[in-house]
Amino acid sequence: MELGLGLGLGDPPADYGSIAAVGLFVALICVCIVVGHLLEESRWMNESITALLIGLGTGAVILMVSSWKHSRILVFSEDLFFIYLLPPIIFNAGFQVKKKQFFRNFMTITLFGAVGTLISFTVISLGALGLISRLNIGSLDLGDYLALGAIFSATDSVCTLQVLSQDDTPLLYSLVFGEGVVNDATSVVLFNAIQNFDLANFSSVKFLQLIGNFLYLFCTSTFLGVAAGLLSAYIIKKLYFGRHSTDREVSIMMLMAYLSYMLAELLDLSGILTVFFCGIVMSHYTWHNVTESSRVTTKHAFATLSFISETFLFLYVGMDALDIEKWKIVGETYSPMKSLALSSTILFLVLVARAAFVFPLSLLANLTKKTEGEKISIRQQVIIWWAGLMRGAVSIALAYNKFTRSGHTQLPSNAIMITSTITVVLFSTMVFGLLTKPLIILLVPARHLSREPSALSDPPSPKSFLDPLILDGSEVDPEIGVGIHRPTSLRLLLASPTRSVHHYWRKFDNAFMRPVFGGRGFVPFVPGSPTERSVPLLQGNEN
Repeated sequence: MELGLGLGLGDPPADYGSIAAVGLFVALICVCIVVGHLLEESRWMNESITALLIGLGTGAVILMVSSWKHSRILVFSEDLFFIYLLPPIIFNAGFQVKKKQFFRNFMTITLFGAVGTLISFTVISLGALGLISRLNIGSLDLGDYLALGAIFSATDSVCTLQVLSQDDTPLLYSLVFGEGVVNDATSVVLFNAIQNFDLANFSSVKFLQLIGNFLYLFCTSTFLGVAAGLLSAYIIKKLYFGRHSTDREVSIMMLMAYLSYMLAELLDLSGILTVFFCGIVMSHYTWHNVTESSRVTTKHAFATLSFISETFLFLYVGMDALDIEKWKIVGETYSPMKSLALSSTILFLVLVARAAFVFPLSLLANLTKKTEGEKISIRQQVIIWWAGLMRGAVSIALAYNKFTRSGHTQLPSNAIMITSTITVVLFSTMVFGLLTKPLIILLVPARHLSREPSALSDPPSPKSFLDPLILDGSEVDPEIGVGIHRPTSLRLLLASPTRSVHHYWRKFDNAFMRPVFGGRGFVPFVPGSPTERSVPLLQGNEN
């Protein structure tokens, strides 16, 4: 693209359309921020729904102005989504996560995010093969039905994070958020595996190879993210850029986080998992090695980039929903009832597939819990099931990858798949998103929420702070006045390895990792360097 530096004062820019598109999106994001602020206390609305509605309204205006030719000013680009918008969202999720709550429920999160997604994929794929094939919408092969399973197994972690509160429901937030990240990675890996899999020569050996490749991608992606985070921590600890310029240490954190994602994509790994674990490692080690001003800067910079990316995504989804090209193709080929039947069938399969793993796996996860307070109650299971019903930009991106070329298609069967995906995403985000807050208030009232220790809030007193550390031999919890039953032998056997692993990890971390890579307690002998006298509000990042 030429910059046009030689243009006269009154000449138009070289690429006027691109500037107008970017300018409009910037203006719309500003509108979303203002409206979101005004609706902050709303019981029903959240920022994702606000952006969707504004995107829909803007798309309708563009549609009318363009004489019903198009409703968008940007063609959907997978590169834009996967390379520029998704990395800051996922990295910030890992960077801001409360690690104690996350790793305390890590086995449950992995169970939901990996095993649950595979169950959901199986249910949706088989359901699509049995139900959608009867709608006679066109020539769909086995690969298309399997792709549908992967596309609609991807929950929308972006939307769910805005609906749930890490303060009010730390356990629910931890489970739904953690599952969302692992789920997105699992869905993308599954989708790519299906795209590259030779379904014509399917055999049990190739199926085992597919499973092995799946596990390999998970392990290597996680390892790459951890390695990138540790490398950034070591570089900043040894070189300590802050003594000359805080801009350099902030820049190296941002660039190395992004580099980890790009390396994963270049190596055909899962960039989502890589950048997520890179964020966790950076918050545990690297963040404590920079100056206090850089801590404030990075914390807010990552959150701001994530917020802008999320808002941009929902704006675009709203505008793209009215893309007249695909709706015309669908309208000319299929009846409205057939389109409605397809969308309803997909939504039904999503509901069933979600229930097929949330409740059974919750029962299995509860076997590892020592006390009743640690178990996932039936009310919490309903909320987890409901909050994970939302579908978003990942589903749309995968659908565009499968059923379009460069955002366009002329095949009716592909067009109806895109319009049905958009319909399901809009309906699930707006309806399920609107009802999630009231559902949480109904099923988990304030008196129950107060019993869940928030990872963000300060302990109310020294006594209550120490209670969780000494309750193992107690019969009564003095904080909530509830008798605690001793666990059965099976539950004790299942729960004790988790505690032992955490105990030995802390000893290993303090003895070997932190002396090399820094972290909390690291005090370099440089004037003005980071100390443990950190900004009080930022201490929550370690939790």
